[in-house]
Amino acid sequence: MKMNALGNTGIMVSRMCFGSLTIGPLQKNKTLTESREIIAAALDLGVNFFDTADLYNNYDHLHQAIELRRDVIISTKSYDYTAVGVEKRLHRALKELGRDYVDIYLLHEQESRKTIEGHWEAIEALIKMKDAGKIRAIGISTHRIEGVRDAATFSELDVIHPLINRTGIGIEDGTNLEMEVAIHEAKLAGKGLYGMKPLGGGNLLSQKQACFDYVLGLKDLDAIAIGVQSIDEVSYNVKQFNGEPISEALALAVLTAPKALQISDWCIGCGECVRHCKQKALSIKNGKAVLNKDKCVLCCYCGAYCKDFCIKVI
Repeated sequence: MKMNALGNTGIMVSRMCFGSLTIGPLQKNKTLTESREIIAAALDLGVNFFDTADLYNNYDHLHQAIELRRDVIISTKSYDYTAVGVEKRLHRALKELGRDYVDIYLLHEQESRKTIEGHWEAIEALIKMKDAGKIRAIGISTHRIEGVRDAATFSELDVIHPLINRTGIGIEDGTNLEMEVAIHEAKLAGKGLYGMKPLGGGNLLSQKQACFDYVLGLKDLDAIAIGVQSIDEVSYNVKQFNGEPISEALALAVLTAPKALQISDWCIGCGECVRHCKQKALSIKNGKAVLNKDKCVLCCYCGAYCKDFCIKVI
């Protein structure tokens, strides 16, 4: 696995970042034993970079990675905007990970200069904790081009975690090409950059190879976080990142693994997914989109019309 410097942080990360949301209780809810085997497979294949968040509630899963190998890189994030809040979340991370520091701490889903400045109390607290050795680098995650551009102008921020994929699904304020430009500008500013949602939260699975070809061609990204839920997916993804041949048996195992459409609880019930579902598998009930699993064919087309990126296939 290729290793890259994460911007100017001095942290070396594998090009593939293990997106841990998928194995945790919010999605596949793997047991600790199951997740340990998946994590061990990733470590054996050279992956050292793991992405999580306070929201994911899966620090116990990643504690196992640290037990298996102490030099792993952990990035976590939270929505906090106060010093008290971010200190509480960091304390939880350190306690549940069994560590005295985290490598990267991000403020989750920042939108622009205004939201970054609105979270400045939390950023100042993170800076103090970085000075104290509790954090090695700080930054933001974002689904917006404006968020990348504005974050790049703050010297206090070391790392940016932007959403990027070949169709731009999930980018809230423009196209994938515009996001590429913003990422390049941030790279020139010395920021560490690792992308998210290369498969559009599962909505681009029918274009999987094209998606990998696209995102792996973005040289400004130091790493790319991708969710995994099995040892087969770890092997498949690592081979994609390394440009290695993939056997028909492995490709088939990944293709035929059970998948499900998930609608996140922040759905506002706008109805766009319902209007564009040709299978009539979606409806609005109690102000939110609801799925009829018997009618869903996992075509993923509905996700392209969700402006809030609520729909994912896992």
